[in-house]
Amino acid sequence: MNTTLDLDYIKGIIKNHKENSICGRWIRLSDVEKILSKFEDLSNFSSRIIGVSEESRNIHEVTFGKGPKKILVWTQMHGNESTGTKAVIDLFNYIHKTKDKITLQILSNATIKVIPILNPDGAEYYTRYNANSVDLNRDAVNKDATESKLLRKVLDDFKPDFCFNLHDQRTIFGVEGENKPSTISFLAPSEESSRKVTDTRIKTMNVICSMNNLLQEIIPGQVGRYSDEFYPSATGDNFQKLGYPTILIESGHFKDDYQREIVRNFTFMSILQGIYHISSVKNFNDYQDYFKIPNNVKIFGDLLHIYPNKENVGYTYEEILEENLIKFIPKMIKEDISNLFFHKEIDFVR
Repeated sequence: MNTTLDLDYIKGIIKNHKENSICGRWIRLSDVEKILSKFEDLSNFSSRIIGVSEESRNIHEVTFGKGPKKILVWTQMHGNESTGTKAVIDLFNYIHKTKDKITLQILSNATIKVIPILNPDGAEYYTRYNANSVDLNRDAVNKDATESKLLRKVLDDFKPDFCFNLHDQRTIFGVEGENKPSTISFLAPSEESSRKVTDTRIKTMNVICSMNNLLQEIIPGQVGRYSDEFYPSATGDNFQKLGYPTILIESGHFKDDYQREIVRNFTFMSILQGIYHISSVKNFNDYQDYFKIPNNVKIFGDLLHIYPNKENVGYTYEEILEENLIKFIPKMIKEDISNLFFHKEIDFVR
């Protein structure tokens, strides 16, 4: 069964349902709570506070759909990775405002729970970590953080058929064999160090194939496959091991899109395609095309200075929160840059 969404349909959705009240890289709880309030009293949505962070900021859960297939989505477990949050807000708008065969299929066949900001303290300070300097994505075993305990409770209570773990990746990643950035990359996390293809991973790979099929129509050659090296304490690896197929989406770079407003659209497309696919098919055994997705590789810098009489100098940007603004500070690359591509070049020869 072909479940790939029509490209013209997708473009129309993005035009009509993007939430314009939030934009840029720094997305905080206060930004999201203003939006969530409009979904509280809707018949096809429920929005509630399910706990608080280490610094007592609210952690919300939004639920929609009444179908048997259960899908759990969370964003910003790293507080400075906000593209997925913007994308799920756009998804809420789409589901709420659109009444057609696609949304009917999703709402009648799936129940979707979304935690739009798992790490609101990290989001407030624009940092990867929580308020106690814990990386939530490496806390699935010890569960030292309040937020990690809460996510595991939601998982245990809900028992989802699929999970979506939404992240942002650095601009240094490109697609192997291409001179293009890895705008979106996917991963079916491993369950142990041998990276065996288990039944749970097969289901994850199947959904990723459906998302890749759509994106190749829109951003061909800009989709990568993230390394499946096993991390014993990582969330996705452990959720896979527990039998919950977990799809990692890494939102990356697109030309001149450091605010990730264009990439936000591709992330939205990926989530919608994945959810629609899950809600539409019964068999998740076809997975071989997953391994045709090129590897994610570190082949980019952000800025190249080209000089006439001395060696060129390359830079990557460090993101700094300063005076309530995210600033991109160039940091010189000290290693050999001869094999790197750059997102921007300044030619001092001319």
